Amino acid sequence: MTHRLYSCVAIMASSREIYLKNEVEIEGKCENILDKEQMQNQDFENGFKKEQGILEDRFENMGKGTVTHQCSFCDKAFPWNSGLIEHLRTHTGEKPYQCNHCDAVFSRNSGLMEHLKIHTGGKPYQCNACDKSFSGKRMFVKHLKTHTGNKPHKCGQCGKGFPSNSSLIIHHRTHTGEKPYQCTNCGRSFPVHGSLINHMKTHTGEKPYTCNQCDKTFSGIKNLKCHLRTHTGEKPYNCTQCEKSFSQKSQLINHFRTHTGEKPYQCSHCDNFFSNYSGLISHERTHTGEKPYRCHHCEKSFAQTSSLKSHIRTHTGEKPYLCTQCGMSFSRVNHLKNHLRTHTGEKPYQCSHCGMNFSQNGALKRHLITHTGEKPYLCSLCGKAFYRKSHLEHHQRIHTRKTPNQCKQLENDQSTNGNDLFHLNAHQGENILRQPL
Repeated sequence: MTHRLYSCVAIMASSREIYLKNEVEIEGKCENILDKEQMQNQDFENGFKKEQGILEDRFENMGKGTVTHQCSFCDKAFPWNSGLIEHLRTHTGEKPYQCNHCDAVFSRNSGLMEHLKIHTGGKPYQCNACDKSFSGKRMFVKHLKTHTGNKPHKCGQCGKGFPSNSSLIIHHRTHTGEKPYQCTNCGRSFPVHGSLINHMKTHTGEKPYTCNQCDKTFSGIKNLKCHLRTHTGEKPYNCTQCEKSFSQKSQLINHFRTHTGEKPYQCSHCDNFFSNYSGLISHERTHTGEKPYRCHHCEKSFAQTSSLKSHIRTHTGEKPYLCTQCGMSFSRVNHLKNHLRTHTGEKPYQCSHCGMNFSQNGALKRHLITHTGEKPYLCSLCGKAFYRKSHLEHHQRIHTRKTPNQCKQLENDQSTNGNDLFHLNAHQGENILRQPL
């Protein structure tokens, strides 16, 4: 009697897992199908054992990683195809798993599962060193390294260490200037995907995260967490140099550079360097002219969110900055700082030409013009230049307010006021001040 080999072999060859889980069951089936009493052909029995041995060797080798799937980008090898597929997403940037509560996307399903706990509030991972809790294992493991100080991933350019390879990759972009994530609305690019997601919300106005203390809404979960510390007063980030404390890690990093003098962010348009990324972004808008922050009261646009907030106070009348000396309040913090100098007498701005001191930088700039002779304010209609902006604005009224006939009437009008006389002087180029009759 002749038997065909493929019936049992096909069952066993489907996958390593099926083979390992069902080895006993498969052997039972084989015994049923190929009853030893019915095995009249010794060649078949030998052939079956040979095929079974080959499969066992193959599965054993796969477990040891000898059968590999190689990445065509960086030559990394993986024992399973699923591992290669996940790895390839680090090159392509593909993130097929999207959160249905917000716009967050992930390269792995496990990343999405961890992220969802942010919305549900679950934080099963607790740190024994400081009692902090985390929704995801990855963030928990990353946090643990802040206690151990273990930073095995070193930057080849500046030697800085990082607890994870992903942090090193992001840091490396500060050296290369690489910004792989681009906004489809305005063309702006970002070095970190999360920064792009938050930026996109400036176009949509979406703010899905609400503070349960004051009902303020935020575009990102990190912004909400930082805001919550304004209620709790928590400042968990301490400077090792001067013992100052900060509510945000980014504030500590930026502050620390005041000790080191480090300015890692370079403008791609000019040679200016900045100690923090937000300073670079604000500066670059002086080159691009971009003003992404729009006032919903009057449609004016601004390059910086701080400028928008200050402007909105012109509509609301809010003056949150209070002088503790005299009770005066101000809409901007720099206005308060300037005012405080009227109490302290401080004059930190010194003229390099004559040594005079000033309480405000604007006053120093106006004074410097008396040395340089510079007239930076130019009339676009007649080309006349002025020392001060207020002088230019006064001059421009001669172009916008009076016609030649009106000028003639002014000459014959005994009630002509000072502004009109200034207009006639500027327009006619002569002194027509008249004594009253």
